[in-house]
Amino acid sequence: MAAGVMKSGDDGGGRRRRRSRRRSTVMAEINITPFVDVMLVLLIIFMVAAPLMTVGVPVELPKTAANALPSDEEEPLTVTITVDGLIMIQNTETASDELVGKLQAIAAERSSDRIFLRADGANDWNTVAEIMGALNAGGFSNIGLVTDIGGPALNGSDG
Repeated sequence: MAAGVMKSGDDGGGRRRRRSRRRSTVMAEINITPFVDVMLVLLIIFMVAAPLMTVGVPVELPKTAANALPSDEEEPLTVTITVDGLIMIQNTETASDELVGKLQAIAAERSSDRIFLRADGANDWNTVAEIMGALNAGGFSNIGLVTDIGGPALNGSDG
C-alpha cells in the first residue's frame, strides 16, 4: 500500500473552484495627463505665434540701449514712417493731411492715449518731429518711440 501526503486546502479535485471576478467600477479620479499634454502644446503654439503678431510694415529701426515699455491691456496703436516717407496707421497707409483727423477718430474710441511711433532710421528728424506733433494734435500725448535693442549707449558701450 502506498501512502501519500495531502495538503491542507486541497479538495482532491472533487469540487469546482470559484474564481473571484472583479466588478468593473467607475473610476472617480481625474486623469490629468491629457490635460497637461494639451496645455504644453498650446503653450508652444503661442510661444511661436507671439512674435508674428507685431506690426508688419518693414522698417529699419534705429538701435538704442533703452529698455522695453510696459504693455497695456489694449492692443497698442502704432504709427509707422517708412523709408519712402509713407505714413501707416497699423497696416493702413494714410495721407499726411488726413492723419490728424483719423487719429482724433481713433482717440475717441480708445481709453488709452498711448501710441507707438516707428520711424525708419533713414528718415530725417524734421519728418519724425512733424509726425509727433500730428500725433499730439490727434489726441495722443503718450508717445513711445520704438527702437531695436542692442545699439550703442551714451557711455560708449554697446547695449
